[in-house]
Amino acid sequence: MAQSLSKLYIHIVFHVKNNNIEIDKKDRPELYAYMGAIIKDNASIPILINGTGDHVHILCVMSKNIALAKFVEEIKRHSSRWIKTKGEKYEYFAWQGGYGAFSVSSSLHDKTKHYIENQEIHHQKKTFKEEYILFLKKYGIDYNEEYLWTD
Repeated sequence: MAQSLSKLYIHIVFHVKNNNIEIDKKDRPELYAYMGAIIKDNASIPILINGTGDHVHILCVMSKNIALAKFVEEIKRHSSRWIKTKGEKYEYFAWQGGYGAFSVSSSLHDKTKHYIENQEIHHQKKTFKEEYILFLKKYGIDYNEEYLWTD
């Protein structure tokens, strides 16, 4: 084949490092837009970014030219630096070291998008930890819970 082609839908999830620093609802749209720009700068396509005060979900089409770990690192590093410019409240803001990334088939694209759109409603019933463990189980990912919540 002379050409490399791909369309990789990825659902990325990560949490703030310190539970005592929440992302204000008024700051989220601008943060998500900034993350979208970072995703575009990495030759990828943001589809939807949403979350709550303590974590974020990203649905995007990831470029074939960047490794997943580097891609997530870029999003987290730049968005963390950016949010620190938004006031004293965010002076010590950081994202947790880890992340979850899950492949999404074309047939589940709309369902995943709907799920991400409704984060506020969803988290009235489930905590982030419950949600994250369900994702890990659904995708058959082995994990040690002792290490999931460390920074």
